Amino acid sequence: MTDSKYFTTTKKGEIFELKAELNSDKKEKKKEAVKKVIASMTVGKDVSALFPDVVNCMQTDNLELKKLVYLYLMNYAKSQPDMAIMAVNTFVKDCEDPNPLIRALAVRTMGCIRVDKITEYLCEPLRKCLKDEDPYVRKTAAVCVAKLHDINAQLVEDQGFLDTLKDLISDSNPMVVANAVAALSEIAESHPSSNLLDLNPQSINKLLTALNECTEWGQIFILDCLANYTPKDDREAQSICERVTPRLSHANSAVVLSAVKVLMKFMEMLSKDLDYYGTLLKKLAPPLVTLLSAEPELQYVALRNINLIVQKRPEVLKHEMKVFFVKYNDPIYVKLEKLDIMIRLASQANIAQVLAELKEYATEVDVDFVRKAVRAIGRCAIKVEQSAERCVSTLLDLIQTKVNYVVQEAIVVIKDIFRKYPNKYESVIATLCENLDSLDEPEARAAMIWIVGEYAERIDNADELLESFLEGFHDESTQVQLQLLTAIVKLFLKKPTETQELVQQVLSLATQDSDNPDLRDRGYIYWRLLSTDPVAAKEVVLAEKPLISEETDLIEPTLLDELICYIGTLASVYHKPPSAFVEGGRGVVHKSLPPRTASSESTESPETAPAGAPPGEQLDAVPTQGDLLGDLLNLDLGPPVSGPPLATSAVQMGAVDLLGGGLDSLIGAPSFVAPPAAAVPANLGAPMGSGLSDLFDLTSGVGTLSGSYVAPKAVWLPAMKAKGLEISGTFTRQAGTISMDLQLTNKALQVMTDFAIQFNRNSFGLAPAAPLQVHAPLSPTQTVEISLPLSTAGSVMKTEPLNSLQVAVKNNIDVFYFSTLYPLHILFVEDGKMDRQMFLATWKDIPNENEAQFQIRDCPLNAEAVSSRLQSSNIFTVARRNVEGQDMLYQSLKLTNGIWVLAELRIQPGNPSFTLSLKCRAPEVSQHVYQAYETILKN
Repeated sequence: MTDSKYFTTTKKGEIFELKAELNSDKKEKKKEAVKKVIASMTVGKDVSALFPDVVNCMQTDNLELKKLVYLYLMNYAKSQPDMAIMAVNTFVKDCEDPNPLIRALAVRTMGCIRVDKITEYLCEPLRKCLKDEDPYVRKTAAVCVAKLHDINAQLVEDQGFLDTLKDLISDSNPMVVANAVAALSEIAESHPSSNLLDLNPQSINKLLTALNECTEWGQIFILDCLANYTPKDDREAQSICERVTPRLSHANSAVVLSAVKVLMKFMEMLSKDLDYYGTLLKKLAPPLVTLLSAEPELQYVALRNINLIVQKRPEVLKHEMKVFFVKYNDPIYVKLEKLDIMIRLASQANIAQVLAELKEYATEVDVDFVRKAVRAIGRCAIKVEQSAERCVSTLLDLIQTKVNYVVQEAIVVIKDIFRKYPNKYESVIATLCENLDSLDEPEARAAMIWIVGEYAERIDNADELLESFLEGFHDESTQVQLQLLTAIVKLFLKKPTETQELVQQVLSLATQDSDNPDLRDRGYIYWRLLSTDPVAAKEVVLAEKPLISEETDLIEPTLLDELICYIGTLASVYHKPPSAFVEGGRGVVHKSLPPRTASSESTESPETAPAGAPPGEQLDAVPTQGDLLGDLLNLDLGPPVSGPPLATSAVQMGAVDLLGGGLDSLIGAPSFVAPPAAAVPANLGAPMGSGLSDLFDLTSGVGTLSGSYVAPKAVWLPAMKAKGLEISGTFTRQAGTISMDLQLTNKALQVMTDFAIQFNRNSFGLAPAAPLQVHAPLSPTQTVEISLPLSTAGSVMKTEPLNSLQVAVKNNIDVFYFSTLYPLHILFVEDGKMDRQMFLATWKDIPNENEAQFQIRDCPLNAEAVSSRLQSSNIFTVARRNVEGQDMLYQSLKLTNGIWVLAELRIQPGNPSFTLSLKCRAPEVSQHVYQAYETILKN
């Protein structure tokens, strides 16, 4: 008979009977009684009263009975700590049993009894088991150390168990190695500051040797540990990749994903020119494809991970499009995920295939899937320009089906296509207008209103169409109301005579009859623009819009790099870092990919060159003419991007004022009523002269005069090397002017006169803008302070390092030479704030190879303080977002020679270490910009 009989009894007085049976002399009866106790415990009955009787049964050679008693003990030790101490002697005894299974069982149970009182008694037995001759006991003891550390970390450290655990990494048995790695990783995660897994090439070699002989879970532990290691160079990275690659063919999907994680991480260090890099890319595809033949749940996990891999390295799966085609019996969650990856892999080569497939999907019965398929067609048009025409005709075919939700999705994506390819597909507007009545979803209505407003001059009855929406203005969602307000103002600026009443009606609805602050504010801005300066209104409202980018839903680069380090874990399924969903700080360590070459070549701060040497010989590398920074500096984006001018005179607009002498003359002064006094905010009543700058606060954040950080003066030329003349100095930038603040001290016995200064050619063309003026002779022991204005119009020659400056100072005694380094932030100009759209486009345009990543440590500031401190040194925050609890600051700065540098600063509240990613057309500058960040933030 099976054990199910133990769960069916419901007798009264059962505890008393069990007590008698547990104290029986017959072994079989004892075993039956313990089984009944475990069964009662499993179904939730309280059998803690039998604790002493069950513990008495521990003294047995029967392994099955021992296991049952240990199971009971683990469950009730917490509620009966005083009684649990009774079992300690048996544990100690069992840890020395000749049977290794019993020794391991004892040590495993010891680790599961989470009672402080007992813990110290278990140290000695554990120490013996860690050095046991049987590997099964050693591997069980290794895991027990991690459990004990969780209960009492201090005790484990005092007893030296961590060192023993580290020694087990060199064990001859691969399973012991795997468990030791698992235990150390677990402990290291809960104590990120402790450098437990201090991996070096020798220990990595041992782990790789053990990898081939472990069980599958052992392999996962080892691979996860390898993923936390940073090889010292690309050769070591390649060697590790070669030894990990065979794991890709493992039957267990978790092993495959852990191997993929290691390879994806270490590929970051390999040069793309290597033959091995190409081979590795080819080897990564088949295992990922194989994962898609598993059951749907596993497929979903695989697809979420593949989504990350494709965003990081699309070339891995670019030839595998067909495996992502949807099958009729795929669950919806798999279908949607496959669809997403299809778009990411879409290219000119496979677009015909993809479109045919998507058009098929758009006729399915599943509404969610159809919507996503229609949206996918639009995304293809935006991503692959050559396919845009075909995509638009496909969307028009779908609109002709008149299926409501298909039509609405199609209109939403066509709006995006218009934004990407202006003046190309506007001929389809007539077809869209036919379907106006069927739109009932806010997003589709808003998209249609945008199209009507944007192309009002091409639609004869645009005013009637917009008026039809205006009838139920207060019932519309905010999204539609805002879009309608803007569309009618656009229409008015394009056809002023016909739509005067319409624009007044919408402004009145938006400002007086609405309680939505966003809508009211936009209404007042338009009202004031139109009544103050119609030309400016036209410039602002009808300004040319930036083209939309192809991938709007990409994960941002730093988060993507972090998620690549978590492939095969829950973070890769959620697409969120662990800190976003793991409660408390425990176990959350921010990971990042190994640094790319740009940041791995650390630039040491060079010593200043010895004084007295002529300028040309002072630095090791004498630059050649071919090194001129001209080539380097001409790479950038051209003139700074500025917003539309606030007001433009009629002459600038051409001979004719487009709005015919201002709004009043156009529509007759009395008919355009000013906003009612009660409803107008105070600043709207400001005099005309104040213009729009106060309303838009356009002055804020541009070149504040508080001045950038100034380093304390340092001795540049000691007196003993310059015949008694000591020169100290620093560099400053105030209100756009760069100065060299000098302090000259005469430590000689004679008077010094006739001072002059000259700079050697340098990377940024720094040169004195005026002579060095010491107005009176410098007497012995006298000190004089001088501020020498500098310009950046001097001769340019690339120096090594970039920010070195060689200076010659002459006086009546001699000519002296010295070399110094200027901080790069004195070259950050006041108009370095880039427009958001331009920032996004430029970030994507600069190749990924030009991105460098740095760590700024020990900086206790929060995001606001960081932003304001950097802004005073002309590093401007373009945008700020909070992603999974982290503050992301997107910043721009511009150097005096026109080079733009874009930055992403990631700040985790409470963590004094920040991650700085820099992108620039001239990557040589990145290291110095990072040093400027460090200097500004830490002083």
